[in-house]
Amino acid sequence: MLNISKRGQAMPASPIRKLVPYAEAAKKKGTKVYHLNIGQPDIETPKMVLDAVRHSDFKVLEYSHSAGNESYRKKLVGYYKSVGIDITSDQIIITTGGSEAILFGFMACLDAGDEVIIPEPFYANYNGFAVAAGVQVVPVTSHIENGFALPPIEAFEQKITPRTKAIVICNPNNPTGYLYSAAEMEQLKEIILKHNLFLFSDEAYREFCYDGTQVSAMHLKGVDEHVVIMDTISKRYSACGGRIGAFLTRNKSLYDAVMKFAQARLSPPSFAQIAGEAAIDLPADYFDTTKAEYQSRRDLLVQRLNAMEGVFCPNPGGAFYAIAKLPIDDADVFCQWLLEHFSHDNQTVMLAPATGFYGTPGLGKQEVRLAYVLNKGDINKAMDCLELALKQYPGRI
Repeated sequence: MLNISKRGQAMPASPIRKLVPYAEAAKKKGTKVYHLNIGQPDIETPKMVLDAVRHSDFKVLEYSHSAGNESYRKKLVGYYKSVGIDITSDQIIITTGGSEAILFGFMACLDAGDEVIIPEPFYANYNGFAVAAGVQVVPVTSHIENGFALPPIEAFEQKITPRTKAIVICNPNNPTGYLYSAAEMEQLKEIILKHNLFLFSDEAYREFCYDGTQVSAMHLKGVDEHVVIMDTISKRYSACGGRIGAFLTRNKSLYDAVMKFAQARLSPPSFAQIAGEAAIDLPADYFDTTKAEYQSRRDLLVQRLNAMEGVFCPNPGGAFYAIAKLPIDDADVFCQWLLEHFSHDNQTVMLAPATGFYGTPGLGKQEVRLAYVLNKGDINKAMDCLELALKQYPGRI
């Protein structure tokens, strides 16, 4: 019998998508499922972005430059300047989604067996990228009681070993929605300088900050050789299917190493680069409308959750996710039960169990992640389902 590789066996299932078969089965029975499990916004992709693709005119769909179209990278320089990041077009590599940017960073900065420290709960797919790169994720725990603030320096220090090569943050954070302060970013700067580490900063949700301003890792002074930004158009422009991201670094040696990985995969998607380039020309007030909409959804979701008996949900400062603690015995069992055994007015809600966002076994068993990516009417209906489900769930505690 043929054997699957150890890497293939170690690859974790996505906590965001692993319950999809149960959701599909529920839909086949005629049950409406409100998807709060995944960050797929219902906000329309801007028409001018889609029109740029529809009206593109060329006779051959060619490879682009391995770093991405020069015209796109040059326009991104202007975009990043608008958010206080000074970078040149030859410090940007366009990637196939933010996912490839993360994987390129792991592959170029860490050897097999090296360690990367990530505050948990963290974006679950970091685990998958680490497995693919042969890298060991070392979690440092943040806590729901203080809104998932950055753990203290001492907690990081306790995790650092000779094999530690990098720290990864997501700011604003997925899955918690936490927005790291300027003081917390300075603490990270202190750690990476002291221990000579890379700092990977996933900034996919930069525009969606509600209770403060995003401090980019590239706003930090004196760490140009250490910092990598991993970015994407997916959430910013509601263009998740475009699969266009970016890898940014001022470290020339690292850039050159990542370019070799980029050349090996030839080039990023052509049509999506056209979309990404068009998106930069959106009106300056585009994000005002989308940000206000997400903030109103956040306020509704958090209010509804905290009004439920036994539920606690800290108010997220950014992104479009929240983690709530529920009076349940097992989040994985509960989320599956919602799809298999519960319905209210022939409706149910799909959530992501938080266990998959923790690296420490046993954590997150009473927590779920909710993505407030649906309109407020649907959020209200989803919360009606959840409130009733919590009263009926056999494993309520």
